[in-house]
Amino acid sequence: MLARAWGLTRSLAMYHGIPGRHRRMRRFYAQFLAPGELAFDIGAHVGSRVRPWRRLGARVLAIEPQPDCLRVLRLLFGRDPGVTVLPVAVGAQAGHAALALSSATPTVSTLSRDWIETVTTDASFAAVRWDRTIEVPVTTLDELIAAHGEPAFCKIDVEGFEADVLRGLSRPLRGLSFEYLPQAHDAMLEALDLVERLGAQADGYVYNYAPIETMRFASPDWLDATGLLRLLDRYRPGNRSGDVYARLRAAS
Repeated sequence: MLARAWGLTRSLAMYHGIPGRHRRMRRFYAQFLAPGELAFDIGAHVGSRVRPWRRLGARVLAIEPQPDCLRVLRLLFGRDPGVTVLPVAVGAQAGHAALALSSATPTVSTLSRDWIETVTTDASFAAVRWDRTIEVPVTTLDELIAAHGEPAFCKIDVEGFEADVLRGLSRPLRGLSFEYLPQAHDAMLEALDLVERLGAQADGYVYNYAPIETMRFASPDWLDATGLLRLLDRYRPGNRSGDVYARLRAAS
């Protein structure tokens, strides 16, 4: 119980307690979201994106399966008619799955056992423990779109389960992001391949990269997939994580 309380407190301090953080996020995400548009936050955690997106006037679907994080989301946004909180995970198909929880570091809770096996070989994860498992309901992006509408932007941050989320999507979205962890480079390659396939239904995607929580793009230009991979090679030696951003060429 103490580990869970500490982990949640740490997340709240990280994502809501840093001065100027939400203001930087508003400026950054204004290039993806306009007032009245819909955003999906897949892996909403404690709502670090929900607050700035709402300040931009966007409607938000906040999706989070962790019970402790859900309590925070409902406390912060439960009375906001512009926010819908869903207590589910997202994957390739609907059903149920085992969510591995890390009480002390809830940001790395995951549905991917392969991802856990990969990252635990890295020294930076030496102290991380996944100490309990719960069963959670799983839906798909296609089902979410059918029920709530197509988002203008979709953030996917699910600790190595990004490709599974993308397998449940059958149409290209205008804009999206997914987490990149250098220690799990192959997982990013799998997700990128799926995004490229989706983009082939339209004019294709262009990409950029924002190192962890900087809210700044690493490249002054939007890149094709090959250019993105060259860009990410600069961050692999230092194991500096971040987010890959994709937008349809027609929206660039």
